[in-house]
Amino acid sequence: MEKTDVAVSTEKLVKIYKGKTRALDGIDLTAEAGIAFAILGPNGAGKTTLIRILTTQLKPTSGDAHVFGLNVTREGSRIRRLISYVPQEMSVWTDISGYENLLIYAKIFGISSKERKSIIHEALENMELDEVDDNLVSTYSGGMVRRLEIACAMLIKPKIMFLDEPTIGLDPSAKKVVWERLTSFKRQCGVTIFFSTHYMDEADLYSDRIAIINRGRIVKQGTAEELKRSLGGEVILFNLQNAGLTGESLRKLRNTDTVKDVILNDSELSILVEDAETNLPCIINILRSEGIKTEKISITKPTLDDVFLKYAGIRLETSGRISEVASIRRMIRKG
Repeated sequence: MEKTDVAVSTEKLVKIYKGKTRALDGIDLTAEAGIAFAILGPNGAGKTTLIRILTTQLKPTSGDAHVFGLNVTREGSRIRRLISYVPQEMSVWTDISGYENLLIYAKIFGISSKERKSIIHEALENMELDEVDDNLVSTYSGGMVRRLEIACAMLIKPKIMFLDEPTIGLDPSAKKVVWERLTSFKRQCGVTIFFSTHYMDEADLYSDRIAIINRGRIVKQGTAEELKRSLGGEVILFNLQNAGLTGESLRKLRNTDTVKDVILNDSELSILVEDAETNLPCIINILRSEGIKTEKISITKPTLDDVFLKYAGIRLETSGRISEVASIRRMIRKG
């Protein structure tokens, strides 16, 4: 693969804070140009640290990282001319209009005075904000604010957009609008989109490739379909009434013919099998013999949630940091 075909590449990338906190622990990944690449992981996994290194805000402790073949440590100024970055934190001013925000960014980016008006209106139209461009940002909804921030990042038509949790705290309809506009922009301009997310559905629906990160390590990579196919078979999910499932019980389940994996997460027992209908009676008998009662049993094909649970060993929680960021953004808009 030619260097120009690779938007992002890292090799053994490590970041240690204050000599002891290992935020990144040997990250190896490659994102091809022109695709949407998702970094999927929980709070504290290293997603934001990775994006800040790739956008030249942080220096790695060791290892290499390149953006379109340029080294993030030695060629930062050249990289910054190719990229746009939308952080989790609010990056627009709420006491001025949407148009005025874009005008400020256009001046920061060095867009000529002759081109500013047309480029700003194009960005507003791309994010469906042209009808509210003169309104104060403090009157915008959360989804509109996020679209404005992305419109600011679109002004220079970057080769790559880095988005840190692009739809954090937004309701499903607002998320959908944001991604419709991003997908359209990607298709029209050939831009690479490199984004981090907590949301399984976002990674599943809108990425061309996914890297699952946990505790500073990439634990699995591939397309959404490749990741789901890597589990194979079907998942039987038991919601347990009691928590009496012992290590010996789990061993019995794992030793059952055609059971591929068994994962216990609080009161949820996930069992991956080749064929659910064939295996279910035997599994139920084992649970009954161990005195385990179930509230609900469901059978599904493997999902990204199952993939994450398999390779990261935990379920991905979407509360906590998301509600915190959403609350801060609401307070900022209110002044």
